[in-house]
Amino acid sequence: MIEAVASAAGAEVSRETWRRLEQYVHLLATENERQNLVSASTLSQVWERHVLDSAQLVGLIPPWSRSLVDVGSGAGLPGMIVALLSELSVSLIEPRRLRADFLARTVTALGLETRVSVIAAKAEKVEGCFDAITARAVASIDRLLTISHHLSHERTVWLLPKGRNAKSELVEAQRSWHCRATSRRSITDPQSEILMLSEVGARSRR
Repeated sequence: MIEAVASAAGAEVSRETWRRLEQYVHLLATENERQNLVSASTLSQVWERHVLDSAQLVGLIPPWSRSLVDVGSGAGLPGMIVALLSELSVSLIEPRRLRADFLARTVTALGLETRVSVIAAKAEKVEGCFDAITARAVASIDRLLTISHHLSHERTVWLLPKGRNAKSELVEAQRSWHCRATSRRSITDPQSEILMLSEVGARSRR
């Protein structure tokens, strides 16, 4: 599996990183008995369904990027995995207190305090600008851009894992937003895609 993670991320995975990934998976499974972080039916395939699915974003982040924000991070997917597999400064936005508490404990347990911050608030209330923005199963593209576009700057890249409705969601969003958009098929689900948006801006309303 370590080779699969390295291939997905397009980066080497050291023994220390692998140990942290295993520790994260253990913490996730344990906490999932207390609160519903991920569907219980996916825990038996946690590496494929969650770790690899998140790891594939790492290789899509522009090399000049220094920061990433994960909107509606939940269990820390994909933001925590990106943090473990890169040197980026990562912010995890999670408004639900129990989930934010889990993320904060996990950051400490994994020794990521210098690079990873947990923000227990709604995205609309968060300040700052980030080089990359991601969100997994949070909202439609249109809604996501509405609540978090203020976190971007002119070079920000959006990396959005989406299911079979990716194209229709994008078309709907483009009624209110202009952007450059490309896509890449997910390595974990042939019916899913990762949408990559750049130069995102609101269309003028007449």
